[in-house]
Amino acid sequence: MTEPTSTQLKPMPEDWRRALAVVAHPDDLEYGCSAAIAAWTDAGREVAYVLATRGEAGIDTVPPAECGPLREREQRASAAVVGVTAVDFLDHRDGVIEYGPALRRDIAAAIRRHRPELVITLNHRDTWGGIAWNTPDHVAVGRATLDAAGDAGNRWIFPELTEQGLEPWNGVRWVAVAGSASPTHAVDATPGLDRAVASLLEHRSYINALTDENAETYARNFLTEAAHSVGERFHNRPAVAFELFPR
Repeated sequence: MTEPTSTQLKPMPEDWRRALAVVAHPDDLEYGCSAAIAAWTDAGREVAYVLATRGEAGIDTVPPAECGPLREREQRASAAVVGVTAVDFLDHRDGVIEYGPALRRDIAAAIRRHRPELVITLNHRDTWGGIAWNTPDHVAVGRATLDAAGDAGNRWIFPELTEQGLEPWNGVRWVAVAGSASPTHAVDATPGLDRAVASLLEHRSYINALTDENAETYARNFLTEAAHSVGERFHNRPAVAFELFPR
C-alpha cells in the first residue's frame, strides 16, 4: 500500500555542483549522510567537509592530545572513501563549542572559501526527535551554520573576511539538515550504502570505544536500519533524509 503523498519525502535538488558539509565532530557525517555524499561525488559533484573540532574529547580512554590527531586521521580516511578530499578543521574545543559570532565567522569564512550552492549540517535542535537530548556542540554548530549561510553573503557583518581576500558569497541556495525529526527530502542510499559503511568503519578507534559489538556488524546494521527506516517514506527505497531550508 502506498503512503499518502503528504508523508512522502521529496527527492533532493540535483541542479548544483558544489556542497559544503559543516559539522561538530569526526564521525558526525558518517553516522548520518555519507551514503548521500558518495552518490553525489559519483555524479561528479564536489563536496568538502568542515569540522568545528577534532573530536579530541570523544574517547574516555585516550587523552585529548593523542585523541585529536588520531580522530583527524580517521576522518580524512573516512572522507576519502566517499570521494571527499577537502577536509578542514576549525579547532574549536570539543565538548564546549560556543554558539556566537566567532563560530559564525569561522563557518562564514569556510563558505566563502568553498563557495557551495548546498550547505549540509546536522540536527541543530535540542533533542533527537523528542527522544534523546542532543549535544551542545551539535546544537551550536547546526544553528551557526544556518546563520552563516546568510552571513557569508553580507560584506558588512564580518568585514575582516573581505580584508583577508574572502569575497562575499551569495550562492548558497539551500541548507540541508541531516538527522532532523522533520525531514522534507531524501536521497536514495542504495548506490552509496556499502561505501557509507566502509566510511564509518574508518572511525574504528571511536567505534571500539563505543561498543563491544563487532565493528563491521555494528556499522552495517546501524546504517542499513536507518536507511530502511527513511525508505518507508521514500517509495520504499533505502534513503538518507534531510530537512531542506531554501535560501
